[in-house]
Amino acid sequence: MNRRPEQYYAKILLFGEYAVLFNSMGLSIPYTHFKGELSFIDENKYTDRQFARRSNEELSKFSFFLKENKLDDVIKLEALNRDIAKGLYFESSIPESYGLGSSGALCAAIYKKYARKAIPNNRIIKTEQITELKAQFSQLESGFHGQSSGLDPLNSYLKLPLLIHNSQKIELVTLPGRKFGQDSAIFLVDTDKQGNTAPLVKAFLKKCEEEEYSEQIKQEFIPLNNNCIQELIKGESTPFFNNVAKLSSFQLEHFRSMIPDEFLAIWELGLENKMFSLKLCGSGGGGFLLGFTQNYSQTQELLKDKGHKIVTVYQNN
Repeated sequence: MNRRPEQYYAKILLFGEYAVLFNSMGLSIPYTHFKGELSFIDENKYTDRQFARRSNEELSKFSFFLKENKLDDVIKLEALNRDIAKGLYFESSIPESYGLGSSGALCAAIYKKYARKAIPNNRIIKTEQITELKAQFSQLESGFHGQSSGLDPLNSYLKLPLLIHNSQKIELVTLPGRKFGQDSAIFLVDTDKQGNTAPLVKAFLKKCEEEEYSEQIKQEFIPLNNNCIQELIKGESTPFFNNVAKLSSFQLEHFRSMIPDEFLAIWELGLENKMFSLKLCGSGGGGFLLGFTQNYSQTQELLKDKGHKIVTVYQNN
């Protein structure tokens, strides 16, 4: 009897977008709604053959990148190439260019199956092993993005929330969701368009060359970001939702170009009626927006009435 291949989940960066570029805090969670697994085209599966063939071609390019960058000391390239020739591909429901870590999940799957000395993905992993994993994943995922922090594949591989203190210190955490109220929730709003991270990050860093803007990021944005993370982990409901609203307001004013125009009105409405707060999910420009509310029933109703597609991340019932 064949064992089902291990599944690797999407990731959501709850907090830390752009702030982590200043070596600040971040909080990332695995999101099981979207996932992927390694598979073979010739298996008797009902799947999109065109997608599978494209994925197989991408794996060939990835293998070439690994060879060119002398990463065969990390990945067993002979075994990987044999399987690519047999039709290996990544069967995935994770939307691409949506900030949910589609390439990260793929890197995690490749590492688990083909790494020469894979560090186990279990709860007793040591801090120094997490740092080593992040460095290896950074090398691997740079084959897709040109440059990678390694956080997306790390989150997909470990399948637990990650608290990023800074680039050198990351730890596994648990989130006390039950403390946030009966009708509280974290949700995604689909912008129905793909984002493009590289030009947005480049524009942000260019803007940060202006002293006034840079100071606003350091003195306002980063403390708000860090407070939200600490309050969420501690289960401090009232200050958390107050600071999320302030963070949302800051992004509306200072990250406006990263928010799709057609979502500005609903972003403002959530703040005005204090029903929900929206923020960027990743770099912005498209993909998903991330929402937080203590009144999910009414929030769902309002957003659906206005024609927005929402996906639940976490909900208290």
